[in-house]
Amino acid sequence: MAQVQRPLIIQSRVIRACCPPLARRSLFSRRRTQQLHTRTVTDHDISHLASLSLYPLTLADLVKHGRPPLTTQQLLTSANFTLSILPARLAHRIQSLRNLPFIVVSNPHVSKIHANYIHSLSTLLPWAEHEITSLEDEIKFTEAMADLVQTHANTISILARGFLEARKYISPRDVTRFLDEHLRARIGTRLIAEQHLSLHFSSQPHAEVMHESDETPGFIGVIDTKLKPARIVDHCANVVGEICELKYGVRPSVVINGEPDYTFAHVPAHLEYIMTELLKNAFRATVENGKEREPIEVTIAPKDLHGATSSEEDFNARNSRLRNTNQGNTDIASQSFTGALTSSSPKSDAQILPLKHSTPGVTIRIRDRGGGISPENLAHIWDYSFTTFNEDQASSTLSGGGSGSGMDALNAMTGPGGDGAHSLAGLGYGLPLGRAYAEYFGGGIEVKSLWGWGTDVYLKLRGVGRVDRDRE
Repeated sequence: MAQVQRPLIIQSRVIRACCPPLARRSLFSRRRTQQLHTRTVTDHDISHLASLSLYPLTLADLVKHGRPPLTTQQLLTSANFTLSILPARLAHRIQSLRNLPFIVVSNPHVSKIHANYIHSLSTLLPWAEHEITSLEDEIKFTEAMADLVQTHANTISILARGFLEARKYISPRDVTRFLDEHLRARIGTRLIAEQHLSLHFSSQPHAEVMHESDETPGFIGVIDTKLKPARIVDHCANVVGEICELKYGVRPSVVINGEPDYTFAHVPAHLEYIMTELLKNAFRATVENGKEREPIEVTIAPKDLHGATSSEEDFNARNSRLRNTNQGNTDIASQSFTGALTSSSPKSDAQILPLKHSTPGVTIRIRDRGGGISPENLAHIWDYSFTTFNEDQASSTLSGGGSGSGMDALNAMTGPGGDGAHSLAGLGYGLPLGRAYAEYFGGGIEVKSLWGWGTDVYLKLRGVGRVDRDRE
């Protein structure tokens, strides 16, 4: 059985970037001397919380508590907002796992994820019984949030292996539907917890463990209000390029054009993961097609800068609202295994929140001369567990044999939210998970392939709108 490593650090790259080392040491030194307060989770707790409707999460929800450093009252408001959302979301994930066929849930990897959710819910139930009104309680609650982030750091890679082992008992279509829903829901759960953790460390009451200087002036928690896509693209291109050169001995160049100085508000870790996956595919295709002398072109354009074409208007219409289906809140896929949907489940088009037309955003086009995607593969690029490698190569990652079995080095990339390098190598989760990140806040990914020539990928992201600097 795969074991989840729980070192006494917050594994998320976002939290490591936003939280000062001294703050992390002080937080986890307390955890070494006292155990988290927990409460036994009963079936009634799960059924009650899972019956509650979930609503789409917006970036505005995450920045509404104010710009750091937060006051004591703002920090307590953030803690209670987090507490009001997470228990029901965890219960929905537990119920969705229980709805899977028994032989699938019995897999040790899938069972481990179920146990992790039970554990996390047990640490939140004691807090759900009352409001957080003191800094002492807020510190203890933050410790529970840190434990939640660590506990679920490797959820994606563990689930990937569980479903790969159980592929004889569940169809690829059902795997794709379930994972797409489950992992989208995980994005929100993790983001909510990480946001409060980051706000905790940048608040006035905890000033003694803050940075001496303001190193991240544009950040509100894990959201960068001055995010420059060109900087993320350049960083990802360098990382992917180094691995490409190590594997093939060559690397194509990357040309960034459009408006490279454009900034908007978004989650840097999400954009970094998406761009890594898209560039990884472009680099590999370009080199293997013998076109390494042809540059990969990345164009950055603010949303609706030059007017939308008819196809862009259709795309914007589909993504002008935040839907429960985009964020994995419907539980439709998991309940399909039970034969019926419960009346308490949110409908796929229920509780939708319109995005303001003026909401800032960006469109990033990645164009390569890698020969395009074959028609037989194009139909499956959004399927979880679909990979162009054969089953023996993909299965070898279950025993950690990826590096010696011909696995492509460009697949050995660090996954989002704490997943280690090579943990998702060859398992076919990169592109569909990237689309989940893009669609979560009303964006999306479109792939246009010209077989025999190359591929254009359009990444569209929505921002958070204007952030009031004077908000108290």
